[in-house]
Amino acid sequence: MNLDPTQLADWQIAEVAEIQMQSIETIVGKLGVKTDEWIPQGKGIAKLNAQALCKRLQSNPVGKYIDITAITPTPLGEGKTTTTLGLVEGLAYLGKKSVGAIRQPSGGPTFNIKGSAAGGGRAQCIPLAPFALGLTGDIDAITNAHNLCMVALSARMQHEHNYDDDRLKKIGIPRLDIDPSQVQIKWAIDFCAQALRNITIGQGGKMDGFEMESGFQITVSSELMAILAIAEDLKDMRKRIGRMVVARSRNGREITTADLEVDGAMTALMLDTFNPTLVQSLEGNPVLVHAGPFANIAIGQNSVIADKIGIRLGDYLVTESGFGADIGFEKFWNLKCRYSGLTPDAVVIVATVRALKMHGGGPDVKPGKPLERAYTEENVALLQAGCSNLIAHIQTVLKSGSKPVVCINSFHTDTPAEHALIKNVAEAAGARCAVSEHWLKGGEGASELAQQVIDAAEEPNTFAYLYENDTPIQTRVEKIATEIYGADAVDWSPKAQEKLKCFEADCEAESLGICMVKTHLSLSHDPTLKGAPTGWRLPIQDLLVYRGAGFIVPVAGDIKLMPGTGSNPGFRRIDVDTDTGKVTGLF
Repeated sequence: MNLDPTQLADWQIAEVAEIQMQSIETIVGKLGVKTDEWIPQGKGIAKLNAQALCKRLQSNPVGKYIDITAITPTPLGEGKTTTTLGLVEGLAYLGKKSVGAIRQPSGGPTFNIKGSAAGGGRAQCIPLAPFALGLTGDIDAITNAHNLCMVALSARMQHEHNYDDDRLKKIGIPRLDIDPSQVQIKWAIDFCAQALRNITIGQGGKMDGFEMESGFQITVSSELMAILAIAEDLKDMRKRIGRMVVARSRNGREITTADLEVDGAMTALMLDTFNPTLVQSLEGNPVLVHAGPFANIAIGQNSVIADKIGIRLGDYLVTESGFGADIGFEKFWNLKCRYSGLTPDAVVIVATVRALKMHGGGPDVKPGKPLERAYTEENVALLQAGCSNLIAHIQTVLKSGSKPVVCINSFHTDTPAEHALIKNVAEAAGARCAVSEHWLKGGEGASELAQQVIDAAEEPNTFAYLYENDTPIQTRVEKIATEIYGADAVDWSPKAQEKLKCFEADCEAESLGICMVKTHLSLSHDPTLKGAPTGWRLPIQDLLVYRGAGFIVPVAGDIKLMPGTGSNPGFRRIDVDTDTGKVTGLF
């Protein structure tokens, strides 16, 4: 088979590989999953019975747990999913039973700039088209459950506005007295639809709803996605959905989905989402797909359930965290590991020559536009200047007590001198380092990286959380800002200060986790500050509460829950071959 990524696009490689793709029965058999523990979902795809597997696997030995994170990326991304799948293949190439765990791609980036997050080249998962175009429907189910909540909320507001207390009492509806200015969620759609960020609903007569300002958020930013990522079992998911805060009353009381009596129906819509989906890498290794992206706003991890299953089915589980170590790994470290009880044996930091040159002062990297010559020709000085960003991320991983392994995700324009410089910097900062050619050569190309990970995972580590759960909210936020991001201090807006006082007086809120919201394009809150910026302060503009997921969400900078579609989006190149019915143009 010709799988040369220098000659074929990702979708063409997938198309060729899928001709000889292993049956889903074979992949299930490799994992040792029993007949009643999986449900076929089409060619090469299955749903795993999470409840049954978690119960049976409790006594199984736990494999090595490897997290994939990265340096601060360019807007193009630096290949974390590609590296995740490449490492799974590299470990298998060295004779290890390896399992991958990745997130389901959002329709937003799939049809926009970044693509479907299936990996790339010879380190991707298949079947590609189903993976990129909805898979087994988890994101659609979350969209529907989220929007059902909005239907319940907006209908309740209309009825309370139109009916007096006696009428409400007759139909068995207590008045919630919802404040329309304090509705805390929006409608959901899984596309980058900036035109829907701000809308007015309820226009018309009294039968057309309650008129108010509203809008849309991208589905993967929904609290329901965070709940799916961290739920321990169905009972826990049901309970968390009922605790979701969707609005406040005029006297400040939190209004939950349970108050709206919609939590049970939302759980029913999400019932099948609780089961991870199983696909395979290009070289026939098992890959679990569960939960979604969006780590600059949400938790940005695949699910606790997928990790708990995968780590007991293989020698090595390779899991992925969103964006750089300042966001994705920090949330993996201080949130996901608390929920799962698992701790990493090694942490891979993906780095590219391209991104480090950008951090050294290189020209802007813009999606859809050719790279400047600085990125395609050797420039050791520019690269050296940008390595401060790599060092900062290594220090973050070391602070957790984990063993860092820097993966130089090799591009064909890189030079040996550039790779040597990165390796020297990484090793001097306390990390192992390997050049990996998984995009070009698959598992064989990732064998050096895989060996470094194996060696790192055998060493003892001193994993410890950055803070204790009972540490005050303000202290936790400031610790993340100063010790992980490199800020001098935190500036709290009056709005954030007022909410902070309320939360610190609330014993339940004090025990919630901290899920920071900031840009992924800088260690700071300002996407224009590259490298490892110093002499800045982190502004916290607001504090949100996700009681279902169990988070306090500090908002730093201007973060939008609905991304925009670029001028040269990916959907322009996606089509269907009407003779074969195959999807073309995916990446």
